[in-house]
Amino acid sequence: MTKRPPKLTIVPDADALAQEAATRLLARLAEPRERFAVGLTGGSSPEGLYRLLATEPYRNQIPWDRVHWFWGDDRFVPQDDPRSNAGQARRLFLDHAQVPAANLHAIPTDAANVDEAARRYQAELREFYGAEWLDPERPLFDLILMGVGNDGHTASLFPGHPQLDETERWAVGVPHAGMEPFVPRVTLTFPALASTRDMLFLVTGRGKREIMARLLAGADLPAARAHSDGDLVWLIDREAAPVRRDVA
Repeated sequence: MTKRPPKLTIVPDADALAQEAATRLLARLAEPRERFAVGLTGGSSPEGLYRLLATEPYRNQIPWDRVHWFWGDDRFVPQDDPRSNAGQARRLFLDHAQVPAANLHAIPTDAANVDEAARRYQAELREFYGAEWLDPERPLFDLILMGVGNDGHTASLFPGHPQLDETERWAVGVPHAGMEPFVPRVTLTFPALASTRDMLFLVTGRGKREIMARLLAGADLPAARAHSDGDLVWLIDREAAPVRRDVA
């Protein structure tokens, strides 16, 4: 499958971004499919979306029994730790809905170490997918959410780290984070992240303006290396945009 170029969509503010992301997600979940797989992200950018999904009419439009929730990465901490991406999503929206326990696929941070957690998560992903190798014509995810750090990292794929070059494993341990919080992590790799019908980057706030300027100028940063077997959309609010533009 030919890699599609990314699309840039700029919206007025963080509230509009949350609404646009929710609309895109619900459009995917409205398709006549037996089950869906959604990959979640952490950080501040998805918070508005997560809160929105916990409210009506959005919550009532999600076929909770058919949606499986995964994470693109997480910090190697318990879910009740405020740094946990899985814990964040649960607090903001998943715990406010009737989500079957079997549909929550958090990274196992109770493992002995990050490498063991990555092996277990990869095994879970492969069991869900039903194959050992990813087929570009049959994506693992229906939609995966992504973010970008001020250093250009995405998921827990940091500049200069060896995990950037992984081509076979679906999940890997990250013993040393490239920025705060400096705790070990587990992340999906670029090939696993790419196996999706929709990849949606969420970027909000003036603090992301500098890194967005670098990315749009062609800097070789991890977030710029992310690709998708389906559509790839950068959804950013006006404060994060390096130049003022009309709403896309």
